[in-house]
Amino acid sequence: MFILENAHYWLSGETIERIKQEQIAEIERRIKALRGGNPLPELAGRTVILIDDGIAMGSTMRAAIELCKNRKAGKIVVAVPVAGREVAEELQKIVDELLVLEIPAYFRAVAQAYERWYDVSDEEVLDLLRDNIRKKRTKRSGISWA
Repeated sequence: MFILENAHYWLSGETIERIKQEQIAEIERRIKALRGGNPLPELAGRTVILIDDGIAMGSTMRAAIELCKNRKAGKIVVAVPVAGREVAEELQKIVDELLVLEIPAYFRAVAQAYERWYDVSDEEVLDLLRDNIRKKRTKRSGISWA
């Protein structure tokens, strides 16, 4: 879990602790819902590409980067369509490669870069994952997709 270094200037210790507990519960829920409780694959020595719909404050991405470093990933690449200049500069220092398609001059939120923004549901993520797995299995069996 990642907490901004200066969070204590804006939030009480009690509020920070409550947010931490809420986030831990959400992480556990997502692991159960999206990975079926299965562990992460082995990352040691491998190239890991972290992709997101954009980076605002960067808390989620920093947590993912820290996890990859703790698991001894060989190379960490971050690829996003949009990010703020300051957070992009900070992330550039802690990853092997950073790809950002757009860094708006007046960046406020990831949603500003999209014509139609919505939060992706767990079910939509699972549908995409199942579809990808099905396509890989079909590809191995020799059936091509047009």
